[in-house]
Amino acid sequence: MRKITGMSLARLESLQAGAAILALVLLWEILCATLKIQPWLLPPPSRIIRDTWEIRAVLPMHFLATLWAVVGGFFMAIAAGVPLAVAVVYSPLLRRIIYPLLLMLQSVPKVAIAPLMLIWVGYGMVSNMIIAATVAFFPIVINTATGLEAVDPELLDLTSSLDAAKIDIFLRVRLPWALPYLFSGLKVAVTLALIGAVVAEFIGADKGLGYLVLTSSSNMKTSIMFGMLVLLSAMGILCFYAVELAERLLCPWYLPAPTDAGP
Repeated sequence: MRKITGMSLARLESLQAGAAILALVLLWEILCATLKIQPWLLPPPSRIIRDTWEIRAVLPMHFLATLWAVVGGFFMAIAAGVPLAVAVVYSPLLRRIIYPLLLMLQSVPKVAIAPLMLIWVGYGMVSNMIIAATVAFFPIVINTATGLEAVDPELLDLTSSLDAAKIDIFLRVRLPWALPYLFSGLKVAVTLALIGAVVAEFIGADKGLGYLVLTSSSNMKTSIMFGMLVLLSAMGILCFYAVELAERLLCPWYLPAPTDAGP
């Protein structure tokens, strides 16, 4: 029998997942029609598509507003989290000071932080980005610090015996070793940034998919709410795979190459 390559297997798995999702949607449609469920309680997929299509003129603006808040907050979290992780690894004093503060910040519900940010920064895209960055910040720091500390001690001893400079050890040994850990944290962080952006739009915004969810809820337009949830899910998947693509480009030695399956 002809062998199935890794790419063909991935395509087959994608088709299976798509078929399963399509079957669930069809079952949803049939149940809504059979049980005569009220659209305000659980709209059928056809109603969701129709009502969402009716507001297609304003969707790009709201979609891009949320996406910009997610991307901006994500990169703000990287810009703050990675240097802080490096400082924690190289300074035991900073580790003892910063880790308790990080745990305290992570323990505070972000819904409680959002109103404070709006008071301090004001309404607008900047505050949305800051809230998204606050939510995405923690996994970046933890995973990056873990990766920087996970270097083989024998490798560090070897580089030290060769009188390598600390900056060279960091750039050539610690950083490449930590990249897989960093990208694991980034995959978590980018989805958390989406949650933070939506929370910010719930608290105070005049555009964005979270804003549409809030206004649709107040107007009992459940079908629009479901449509926005689908778009938010699509955005989260898009951001996740964008980070994964960057991981494949920057860490080719880490990801396993596709292998042939058995006959």
